[in-house]
Amino acid sequence: MRCPFCGDLDNRVVDSRMARDGRAIRRRRHCGACEQRFTTYEEVEHTVVLVTKKDGASEPFERDKLVRSLSIACRKRPIPYQVLADWAQELERMLKVTPRRAVQTVELGDKSMAFLRGLDHVAYVRYASVYRSFDSVVEFLDAIRGMDADAGKGSP
Repeated sequence: MRCPFCGDLDNRVVDSRMARDGRAIRRRRHCGACEQRFTTYEEVEHTVVLVTKKDGASEPFERDKLVRSLSIACRKRPIPYQVLADWAQELERMLKVTPRRAVQTVELGDKSMAFLRGLDHVAYVRYASVYRSFDSVVEFLDAIRGMDADAGKGSP
């Protein structure tokens, strides 16, 4: 670690303790060259999951953006916001622990639709109508009929 005062690399740790609710380690250091003391923090480096869009562009995964889109589909439905936020947080956690660092928007959309399908059929159809970009009423009705067929098989 380079000393912020003189730039020398000759320093030692004189004290270490947990910081930031256990998410970091605070280290008090002493520079051997200029005798100054300084503090450093060691934290886990968070991986960034990239979302690859249909046009090939990539952007970082934004949990809040996902929650907003789910909230729109669930508007005026008996679904607490926290349920959507918790699911999006769990999805983000799962994405971060996979070896892949990029995910397709199609995959995120499919996972979101599966989540909403098990949660609320009206929210599912609303989300599917935007995500799948239905071109006709027939496509919309086919999605609803597919849910009815699954409901007859014992699905939610």
